[in-house]
Amino acid sequence: MDREQTLAKAQAFQDLFEKSRVRIAHHSQTFTQAAADAEDVEVKDPSIIASDVAAQIAFFRKLKFQYLEQNAKDKYVKSIVSNIDDAPIVTAEDNRNMKVLNDQRKEKLKSAKKRLAEVQQEIRVLAPSVETDFNRVKEASSQAVDLSKRIIDARLALTRLRQTYPQPRLTVQSADQKLATQIVEMQELTDEIEEVTNNVKEVKGKVKGGALEVENLRMQRAEVEKSVKVDVDDGKWLPLYDWFTASLTLHRSIINLTQLDNVSDNEMRLIYKVDISQSDPRYISIAFIFVPGTRQLAAVQVGGIEDLDIDVSEIIDAHVQVNDVQGVVAAVIARIRSEA
Repeated sequence: MDREQTLAKAQAFQDLFEKSRVRIAHHSQTFTQAAADAEDVEVKDPSIIASDVAAQIAFFRKLKFQYLEQNAKDKYVKSIVSNIDDAPIVTAEDNRNMKVLNDQRKEKLKSAKKRLAEVQQEIRVLAPSVETDFNRVKEASSQAVDLSKRIIDARLALTRLRQTYPQPRLTVQSADQKLATQIVEMQELTDEIEEVTNNVKEVKGKVKGGALEVENLRMQRAEVEKSVKVDVDDGKWLPLYDWFTASLTLHRSIINLTQLDNVSDNEMRLIYKVDISQSDPRYISIAFIFVPGTRQLAAVQVGGIEDLDIDVSEIIDAHVQVNDVQGVVAAVIARIRSEA
């Protein structure tokens, strides 16, 4: 509604400007065209034109004086040579009346010249401001026409958009809400991408460490196979193998190791049977977590003692710092047996 009122006001202002009598630009074009159509117009300097005008004014004044002089002589001669009865009688009263009339006309001419000079001075003073106002009005009129065209173009574009995108259309509030939702989703996706990238980097590091470890294990396997082949050829190692197997079985029975599981590449879980009392045997699980790709002990987790109120964290921390696996097993089992 406001745009339609503004457009109507601009159109009314343009019509009023075109119907007004202030047509300076039109008259300027008319004078320029008339001067261009004249055949005897020469482009001269303004100072030369001013001197020519002054010379012509002086010439016309002399011509006027000569005309008055010749006219007076002609009347005088006619009054002398003509019949006395037909000659007009000029009295002193007529001369006085003529003088008074001439004085009045001179005074009127003087006042008219003075007024003309004042008007010319006002024109000189007001011409720049009038030109500035005219240029401003002309620019405002051009802007109004331009704005009206832009408004029409905007309406046409809006009509085309409405035809291209029919109902239901998004409102500003729903569009802002959708934008906020999309921003949140993009942030979540960015976080997921960053997390996946970090996981990929970590997996690449693990794969690289695993590849190195596999290569080392291959070399160790080759050496072991070579040594096994040599041992098989040499029958003296078979009794030692049987003795080591029997010793390992005896060791497991002594320390009550019931189960050994490799949970992952860097985690191993041992389950021990601890005889707290003859009627209440308890199974304790000890999980060893190593730094990936190395044999460095990173953490130890003890399970099965939650209801015994036994704190083994200090023992675990002390043995983890020195990377003592056997020591932490012996210390934890001893603490459980002593405090239980």
